[in-house]
Amino acid sequence: MNDGQRILVVDDERPIRRALEVMLSKAGYRVETAATGEEALMAAALTPPDLVMLDLMLPDADGADVCRQLRDWLSAPILLISAVGDEADKIRALDAGADDYVTKPFSPGELLARCRALLRRTAGEPGDAVVEVGRIRIDLPRRMVTLDDAEVRLTPKEFDLLKALATAPGRPLTHHMLLRTVWGPGYADEMHLLRVYMGRLRDKLEARGAPRSTIETLTGVGYRLAG
Repeated sequence: MNDGQRILVVDDERPIRRALEVMLSKAGYRVETAATGEEALMAAALTPPDLVMLDLMLPDADGADVCRQLRDWLSAPILLISAVGDEADKIRALDAGADDYVTKPFSPGELLARCRALLRRTAGEPGDAVVEVGRIRIDLPRRMVTLDDAEVRLTPKEFDLLKALATAPGRPLTHHMLLRTVWGPGYADEMHLLRVYMGRLRDKLEARGAPRSTIETLTGVGYRLAG
């Protein structure tokens, strides 16, 4: 029994994502999917998974680099998947923090066995997931934000908005991306809603001593959390 453990599947090929989702769901896992490295980082930050299944070749990033970024704060096991069985790729993936490596094509039985083995290794370990950006510390499981050890009390949406920004410190996130991530696809054009919540979030961080420029406005594009 896996008690509905969550697996994040990251692969840019829709048929593969769908096949893995069906296979893992039938095995009793809860599955979330992402098609790019950026989507993977956001999904993992918003709801930390119990295991990440990560393709080495992604359209916007190298899988090993995404693995390295996840490993900075995520303790869950990472299983890296590649169509290339080159030894150098395997070493690069393991050096980036991957716990295991499997080469396509693989059998469903082998993949499930590897997942079970990785999840057994971490069974009972606390799901530490803390993101630190400058003076801001975001404790994801406890949904707590502190700035210089002083708690910043945020509403659930304000917290999710800060989490989304913190997955990509120093990189711009578009208005549409933030709205879809925090509120859902039906809110992708609600720019006023985003501006209101962003203003509240800035006010609360500023009240605890953070500069207003901690969250930068990129005119016509979106926002960026200063790294």
